Amino acid sequence: MSDLNQTINGGSVFRVDKFVVPAAAREEILAKVRTTHELLRQQQGFVQDFLLEQFSGPGEFNLVTIVEWENQAAVDKVVPIVKAAQERVAFNPQETLARLGVRADIANYQRIPGV
Repeated sequence: MSDLNQTINGGSVFRVDKFVVPAAAREEILAKVRTTHELLRQQQGFVQDFLLEQFSGPGEFNLVTIVEWENQAAVDKVVPIVKAAQERVAFNPQETLARLGVRADIANYQRIPGV
């Protein structure tokens, strides 16, 4: 088994969401992120989270969220919970991002072993 497969099966998983947020959309996006993270913090397998805002440098992404989960199984369990919560309040993330002109880059990451 490769190191990557070992990590995927047993190591922490980091959900990293990077956003290009226009100034006019900042408060609405932050409110949605805070609500989502309040839910995430209550879930089994949650380790820690960060909400970061760029204050200097040339990068294009000015808002980044990072959530660490114990493993991929925890991520798999939380996905339907978040979707159900969004449906209950009629929140469609893709429509909201498009309406506000926000660009997103969203992916799961893991530590590189031995680094």
